[in-house]
Amino acid sequence: MTLKGAKIGFGVTGSHCTLEEVLPEMKKLKDAGAEVVPFITPTVLKTDTKFGASEKWQKEIKKATGCEPVSTIVEAEPFGPKTPLDLMVVAPLTGSSLSKFANALTDSAVLMAAKATLRNQKPVVVAVSTNDAMAMNGENLMKLMNAQNIFIVPLGQDAPDVKPTSLVARMEAIPATVEEALRGRQIQPVFIEKFRD
Repeated sequence: MTLKGAKIGFGVTGSHCTLEEVLPEMKKLKDAGAEVVPFITPTVLKTDTKFGASEKWQKEIKKATGCEPVSTIVEAEPFGPKTPLDLMVVAPLTGSSLSKFANALTDSAVLMAAKATLRNQKPVVVAVSTNDAMAMNGENLMKLMNAQNIFIVPLGQDAPDVKPTSLVARMEAIPATVEEALRGRQIQPVFIEKFRD
């Protein structure tokens, strides 16, 4: 995979349990030659959880990309008209941000960058991680799947025995999904088993 010269935004929202899976994929895009610009939501900026302190995740994101994360709407806005991205990744995409994105609500740097990328008719790749993807958020996921220039990282049930409505993307499929999205194609299949045997 070569992404030499590509300018890729990488938005991180607050599914803290999947952040460890996302960081290596961020680095893979950078190692493939892309300039990777990170964006974070207020939850990632300020919330400490059992999965790690917010400061830790910000440092890890900076280490993976070589850039300070963009954390405000004001900082993110120029990535539309002035310094456009070739592609935007949102991984993980929580249920909250999924519902906002699908309904054109912009309340974070991540969603501003995604909206700006769509406005420029460039691809947005989303890696869903939500407990209600097959419940209240199902219609929002389908909206994104049917929208022009939005591409879905393959996803599946992560714990159907205890969380039957939960879907999580296979984060290691982010680079392949990005490659296909840059060609204007949705990687297939979209619905998979979350974990390989």
